[in-house]
Amino acid sequence: MRFSEIKEKEVINVCDGCRLGYVCDMDIDIKTGIIKKLIIPAKGKFFGLFGTEQEYHIKWCDIKCIGDDLILVHANIDDILTDC
Repeated sequence: MRFSEIKEKEVINVCDGCRLGYVCDMDIDIKTGIIKKLIIPAKGKFFGLFGTEQEYHIKWCDIKCIGDDLILVHANIDDILTDC
């Protein structure tokens, strides 16, 4: 799967059914090439530029399913919301 395909999928937290948004970036280990985290701008950001200074950082192990239209994650909001 290409990054451009992942960016088109909406991320949903199965813990509370909250829509987190769409992936804007990834954290990749350059030595191994393994994806460590998906990064999603917090609500209020426009193309990652304007709005709040927070992002959701979803660890790869917290991803439960990647479907045709959605990415389902299982994470505590307080643990994944970080300041930029």
